[in-house]
Amino acid sequence: MKTPSLKIPAAFVIGVVAALALAQTASPPAPAAAAPAGTGTIVHPVSKNIIDRLTKSPRHFDIVKIKQGDREVETYVFYPMTKDKAMAVVLIQEIFGLSDWMRAAGDQLAEAGYIVLVPDLLSGMGPNKGGTADFPETQVTTAVNKLPPAQVLADMNAVLDYGKKLDACNGNIAIAGFCWGGGKAFAAAAANKDLKAAFVFYGAPMLPAADMPNINAPVYGFYGENDARISASVPAEATAMKAAGKTYDAIVYPAADHGFMRAGQMDNATPGNKKAAEDSWKRMLELLAKINAAAPAAAAPKPKS
Repeated sequence: MKTPSLKIPAAFVIGVVAALALAQTASPPAPAAAAPAGTGTIVHPVSKNIIDRLTKSPRHFDIVKIKQGDREVETYVFYPMTKDKAMAVVLIQEIFGLSDWMRAAGDQLAEAGYIVLVPDLLSGMGPNKGGTADFPETQVTTAVNKLPPAQVLADMNAVLDYGKKLDACNGNIAIAGFCWGGGKAFAAAAANKDLKAAFVFYGAPMLPAADMPNINAPVYGFYGENDARISASVPAEATAMKAAGKTYDAIVYPAADHGFMRAGQMDNATPGNKKAAEDSWKRMLELLAKINAAAPAAAAPKPKS
């Protein structure tokens, strides 16, 4: 069943955008008065719980423009409420661009204790050199599909490098991608030596087997049983990764569809998608905790006396 679109009144969007602008110029607010975690841009249907997370989160976020060659990649950076430095995770968008659900996922992962960077890979590619929100909704998927692979990879590397060097980051960084972004996260594992892990959510492999020996981090896969277009390739990926001597640990979730991480959080989620989303989220958090504990950042050199 197709999820019905959720239409947000213009007054609500204007109010949220105004709050966002204020949040970026004022001193960090107290949790009770925190800015919303997103701007309310509708690029794909969402549900009430997603909108609630975007507008009621107590966590702080920044919107930064990360330099990459002659490009600037607009990126949401969500921060956990912690006194300690944290591992950073970059989330790569679905085919729907920088959607409300992607921002909500960023806030949800920050709630679990991680710095989360969510880049808009359509930055500068839209009307008037805008990003996802500047495209007519019907044109977003086409625009994402037309993004040059080399540009996407360079953008991801720039965001990863930025995240790793944040003062609040402990030096550990990982990447996770969904749908179109899942394949891109797989490719990033072979192109960025700093990665501690890559999490591929129902993403088609965009990496030739010949390039798999270049992979620098373990790859963890999350796939749906009802998504043979993607999940049917898992055995071949596993074989190629094993031959390359690389870690590839994939799970195919029963009764789950393509896009189950988003679909599983909708108000009308099917039992299969809901369970797959919950189990996948738990699995990713457990893996991140183990990876972060096993790869502490290098200690800063002690100052000379």
